[in-house]
Amino acid sequence: MIEKRTTQLMVTASPHIRSSITVAQLMWLVVTALLPALAGSIYFFGLRALFIVLLSTGSAVLFDGLAQYLFGKKSTVFDGSAALTGLLLGFNLPPNCPWWIPVAGSAFATVVAKQFFGGLGHNFINPALAGRAFLVASWPTQMTTTWLAPRGGNISALPATALKICTDAISSATPLNVLKHGTKMVLPEFNPHSLFEQLHSWAVIKNLFLGNTGGCIGETSALLLLMGGIFLIILRVIDWRIPLAYLSTVAVLVLILPGHKINPINYTLFHLLSGGLILGAFYMATDYVTSPITQKGRLIFGIGCGILTALIRLWGGYPEGVCYSILLMNVATPLIDRLTLPRPFGTRQKDGKK
Repeated sequence: MIEKRTTQLMVTASPHIRSSITVAQLMWLVVTALLPALAGSIYFFGLRALFIVLLSTGSAVLFDGLAQYLFGKKSTVFDGSAALTGLLLGFNLPPNCPWWIPVAGSAFATVVAKQFFGGLGHNFINPALAGRAFLVASWPTQMTTTWLAPRGGNISALPATALKICTDAISSATPLNVLKHGTKMVLPEFNPHSLFEQLHSWAVIKNLFLGNTGGCIGETSALLLLMGGIFLIILRVIDWRIPLAYLSTVAVLVLILPGHKINPINYTLFHLLSGGLILGAFYMATDYVTSPITQKGRLIFGIGCGILTALIRLWGGYPEGVCYSILLMNVATPLIDRLTLPRPFGTRQKDGKK
């Protein structure tokens, strides 16, 4: 009887946490959550956006499988992780970039940032963001100038009245670029104050919320990204702590730090809805492998991302800071985990108290 009972036991190393959901299911759920934003990007930027995203996703799956074959590893190309990496990288690319940009970025993301460190679960930085950072450093012109005007709008999201007071440079400037360099874009006879006033108008906020603005393929529609993010939170695929801490920190800092705050409320909304903040907060900062495992650590991680993003946007050389903020906090994740691990039940502190 004793022997019969022991054969039913499963002896494994701790932690003894089991779940019926698989890695593949989690990955494909995130891909599903991103489909509305993908549909929105096709509507606003046309089939060119779909071509870049498909090329990025296909390249990521191809290079991931090729690297696993060359390194003698079991193939996991169908678990959704490579497809999600390629999809997120495609979302972080300008819609009119050359075809080889997503191919090169996917190769770096899957081979260098992921497989060189052991594959899924061993990479210390987000592969998609690593691919984007590599592309920006290698081909900055192709990554910062190949924007497309959305259907029925313009790249800057400004109303037509605002465009009349600006130089030709405004035609290729995204909203964050206008905020960063707006004083240089206004015609000499006009006051820059009038440009920032229109930049923070409700018309621009509406364009940013719906996605009728220039920018990277998958980051323009805050509405569609929020729909997918809330879907993932409800299903408990991602933890709400990182997005909430991230967005709240950015909102507080841009509100209290110096800036072109003609309308404080709209100025704050502008920062929350523009650029890749929503995409980064819900879909990349929450990556299981590169974010903290503790609840307190996730709050710290989100706050750190928010601080770095706000500082780069307001005082850095780049108009956007989401990519580098998350990558820097990825590097800090092991330290955050170590400092926030809960005390094991039943242990004593140095003073002898439980």
